[in-house]
Amino acid sequence: MRNICASLFALLFILVPAANAGKPIPFIFDTDIGNDVDDVLALGMIHSLQTRGACELLAVTITKDHAQCAAFVDAVNTFYGRGDVPIGVCHSGVTTQQSKFTVLAAEKTGGADRYPHDLRSGKQAPDAVAVLRRALVSQDDGSVVIAQVGFSTNLADLLQSSGDEISPLAGVELVQKKVRLLSVMAGAFAPIKGKDHYEYNVVKDIAAAQVLAKTWPTTIVYSGFEIGLAATYPAASVDRDYEYVTHHPLKQAYYLYNPPPHNRPTWDLTSVLYGVYPEAGYFDVSPTGTVTVGEKGLTGFATGENGRHHYLIMSDQQRVRVVEALVQLSSQPPETLRHLQADQPR
Repeated sequence: MRNICASLFALLFILVPAANAGKPIPFIFDTDIGNDVDDVLALGMIHSLQTRGACELLAVTITKDHAQCAAFVDAVNTFYGRGDVPIGVCHSGVTTQQSKFTVLAAEKTGGADRYPHDLRSGKQAPDAVAVLRRALVSQDDGSVVIAQVGFSTNLADLLQSSGDEISPLAGVELVQKKVRLLSVMAGAFAPIKGKDHYEYNVVKDIAAAQVLAKTWPTTIVYSGFEIGLAATYPAASVDRDYEYVTHHPLKQAYYLYNPPPHNRPTWDLTSVLYGVYPEAGYFDVSPTGTVTVGEKGLTGFATGENGRHHYLIMSDQQRVRVVEALVQLSSQPPETLRHLQADQPR
């Protein structure tokens, strides 16, 4: 077990850039966690990036409308030693079905939580818009990065919010003042098998995706369906790299969702990676332009100097580097377990 930890940390600092200069990036994760499992790996990545000093997780807001999702997020955050991260929920009626893997929040070992957590249900969690507004108000102007890797529900609601006891600013004004970058996993900007692709995160709440594209006042960089599809997470890593604890929530979630061997696309992880390291060369970006969302959810893009949008582009050479970084960051042991690596002889 200790040898695995030592290897992970050695590789991590070779393959992933050093932490950003200055303060960690204030980071918000808006996710439909509970649907696909890439959200879970992306959340693990964020915690590893915070351990490296690259970002600080301000809040997690959830766009899957099921009460167990919030408890599961709290369990993962607690596993990484950050059980005090605020969690907000929606009440949208979108994807209300039981998740395959959030049931881990209810798992017991010897009568106690296998994955300890305080938040027992989303019914006890605050509304996502309030959590987002509080997180933004607390930060320096122009500093916050948001990764939206689910539906646009929460961020569209934020844009449409009014001034309140948290801030006198309306949602659009608050976003314009505080947010530097919105990194979104949504849409498709290349044909998939020769056909247009109606991407899941868009079609599940088309109206919200339209609001986001039309009215979000700062830069948005979209990671299209084609990016995560091309950069798949290797099954060998799932089997090998999470064995430093008997029960790992990321590995167990992956197995419950769809057991290996299969290499899972890394859609949501790519938006996190770009959000924290936009200038590290993992991806290229399109020219400036404007994303549109059609009535049935099909995304389009038109170049134009007055636009605020870009989408990611990834070469075959970049893909190899991206996958290596995603593996090392997702599988990095929590800060609380770093003693395992420190105990190794040098």
